Amino acid sequence: MSAPRPAARPPEPPTGGASGNTPPVGPHGHGDAANEANPASFTSRTEHVLGALVDGLAAALVLADVVVLLAGVVARFVLHQPLIWSDELASMLFIWLAMLGAVVALRRGEHMRMTAMVSKLPPQRRRLAEAIALYAALAFLAMVAWPAWEYASDERFITTPALDISNAWRAAALPVGVVLMGMFAVLRLFRDFDWKTSTKAFAVVATLIVAFTLGRAVFEDLGRLNLLVFFVGVVLACVLCGIPIAFAFGLGTFGYLALTTDTALPVIIGRMDEGMSHLILLAVPLFVFLGLLIEMTGMAKAMVAFLASLLGHVKGGLSYVLVGAMYLVSGISGSKAADMAAIAPALFPEMKKRGADEGELVALLAATGAQTETVPPSLVLITIGSVTGVSIAALFTGGLLPAVILGLMLCVVVFMRNRHEDLSQVARPPWKQVMRLALVALPALALPFVIRAAVVEGVATATEVSTIGIVYAVVAGLVVYRQFDWRRLGPMLVATASLSGAILLIIGTATAMAWGLTQSGFSRWLAEAMASLPGGAPMFLAVSLVTFVVLGSVLEGIPAIVLFGPLLFPIARQLGIHEVHYAMVVVLSMGLGLFAPPLGVGYYAACAIGRVRPDAGIRPIVGYMLALLVGTIAVAAIPWLSIGFL
Repeated sequence: MSAPRPAARPPEPPTGGASGNTPPVGPHGHGDAANEANPASFTSRTEHVLGALVDGLAAALVLADVVVLLAGVVARFVLHQPLIWSDELASMLFIWLAMLGAVVALRRGEHMRMTAMVSKLPPQRRRLAEAIALYAALAFLAMVAWPAWEYASDERFITTPALDISNAWRAAALPVGVVLMGMFAVLRLFRDFDWKTSTKAFAVVATLIVAFTLGRAVFEDLGRLNLLVFFVGVVLACVLCGIPIAFAFGLGTFGYLALTTDTALPVIIGRMDEGMSHLILLAVPLFVFLGLLIEMTGMAKAMVAFLASLLGHVKGGLSYVLVGAMYLVSGISGSKAADMAAIAPALFPEMKKRGADEGELVALLAATGAQTETVPPSLVLITIGSVTGVSIAALFTGGLLPAVILGLMLCVVVFMRNRHEDLSQVARPPWKQVMRLALVALPALALPFVIRAAVVEGVATATEVSTIGIVYAVVAGLVVYRQFDWRRLGPMLVATASLSGAILLIIGTATAMAWGLTQSGFSRWLAEAMASLPGGAPMFLAVSLVTFVVLGSVLEGIPAIVLFGPLLFPIARQLGIHEVHYAMVVVLSMGLGLFAPPLGVGYYAACAIGRVRPDAGIRPIVGYMLALLVGTIAVAAIPWLSIGFL
């Protein structure tokens, strides 16, 4: 996911500027140097003590989830005595990890945000914009604090089936995380901004909130136009103004439900909980940690050395490796973020050494995430089969070739962008050296195949399999590569929690947004409109492509499929479109939206994994997205690419 030394290249902090009275930003992006220089400061001491406590708890939760899931695998496959409570306990620990990880990310300034516009402002205005972003995040946290408490309180009446304890122990993670994020936001306001800047920022945010509140009567008369006001206008404005993505999604959703509906606000927290607590998402932090282990143990170095010996003398060689590697590991975890996390640490450091632009790297990583959405075993394809009745085996067979087509389109862009690369200083190594490097890299190269075999053979589920990879990496580091720095485990666990929390909070608020769209009746209206389109099957496919690009940017794959699959697949059948062919068009289109900025959640996940500011990849990703669009159109126009091997 990220480099093994997460503090070496921190992303731009979401609050606080680099000018004026802002204290120096420490290696974790939260003013460490200033805190240590002034230990008497109440704010600094409070943040330091509370931050250390939260960091320790978050790191312990990562380790605990690894142990619990691994114990479940051993008990079931080795001892043949399954632990019926292991998944439930892991899920409970996971929601706490997600929320505390989000707290750590806020403290370290690692929540994803778009800074392209803010960074162009003069220093004084930039500081004001940073303060406004922090106040906006704090406003969202204040708005959901009481609903989060009510939600957790209601959950106390529910008893978990396996552990037989109150579900409030699990649900309490949400209000606790909200309160802690609010506390750290307040501490940063006191620490990083003078009173004049802080007062102006507060006045701006408060004025906007009051204006929207007073306009409730107007919103009630707008009907479906409120979807544009809140889910496009508010969200897009927040994103462009530098407000962290998760909070931008949350503000748009909260505003829509609070000002245009009579929905009980704890429902927002319930939807966030639902989005963040899918057990399959537990693969995200575990694969993040696995990625860090791969680099720390020397496995990444061995793999890159071998791959570089094969393609290092080819222009853009490691970019081709990235495209192919994502295809090979895609679907192992069921989470695209986890797939990216398994690849990026192994390739990014060497690619940067060779002069690759970090924006180009994260753009290609995000593009490969979209490219490989149909590679089995894809969780999205499984979802399509479950809600539409299409054969999952047929979907798996049909998904292989479309991903290859899109991969070839990406390789064309890689070739065009690297055709003038100067490799005069790079000599092609002799085959003897290549074979020696292959032998050294063999244990590392075997890891993806070990992971996939464990899933296919039923040794572990898609969530549990990452623990097998972690054990494999630890053993390889200790026994094979003799490279294992125990002192780095603590910081790696904290970095894992921070990165995972930033990603999962985005997914949680995006899920709440998806639910808001559902309640608006938008899904049924869309289905009715598409059924009445002129032009038959070609027009239906074209409109479906555009529609699912948009839906993918706000709903992600699974929520969009659950909402629209049962409505649109029957229409496709009536028009004579093969279900597998239509599924490929839908999934690839959603992948485009999911990984395309400025709204695509997957794009920000790629930026978080690569530890690159989102605005750095905006320009490079345009070419890749166009290539993917051309490939998707080709898949839509040529049904054989999807159904030729059925």
